[in-house]
Amino acid sequence: MATPVQKNLVAANEAYAASFTSGDLALPPAKKYLVLTCMDARIDPAAALGIPLGDAHIIRNAGAWAADALRSIVISQTLLGTREIVLVKHTGCGMLTFKNEDAHALVKEKLGSEAAGEIEGLEFQPFPELEEEVRRDVEWLRGRKVLWPGTVVSGWVYEVETGRVRRVV
Repeated sequence: MATPVQKNLVAANEAYAASFTSGDLALPPAKKYLVLTCMDARIDPAAALGIPLGDAHIIRNAGAWAADALRSIVISQTLLGTREIVLVKHTGCGMLTFKNEDAHALVKEKLGSEAAGEIEGLEFQPFPELEEEVRRDVEWLRGRKVLWPGTVVSGWVYEVETGRVRRVV
């Protein structure tokens, strides 16, 4: 039985597919860049950054953590030719609101010891200062030998309150 979310997904997809005309786009991103941003539902990277379908890869994870995205970045660069990385973290990020041990304790409290054992040693990667974390992740990326030589890496903050971005590094 379909949930309300699934029913909405199917209805919205039917409307989208009815006027879809982009089935002939090439597999590699046309503009040869990727955006790494947070999974926060308040961010629409394509709309906020003016990215048409087919132009860029968009990688999303909690906090736009570069190390968590490295596998996708390597595939994007090595197999599909991207040569620039735009890292975008944001104001009001949930990753600013807790510590690693808090997340572990919450899993144990809500799901029990067995579930907590499955994530023992997992780093949730919260951070206390937004702009410093942008700088840290950009520097970390720039230090990776698996990035394509000459890759341009920049770091930005998206303001969820205004929809604006500002460059940090």
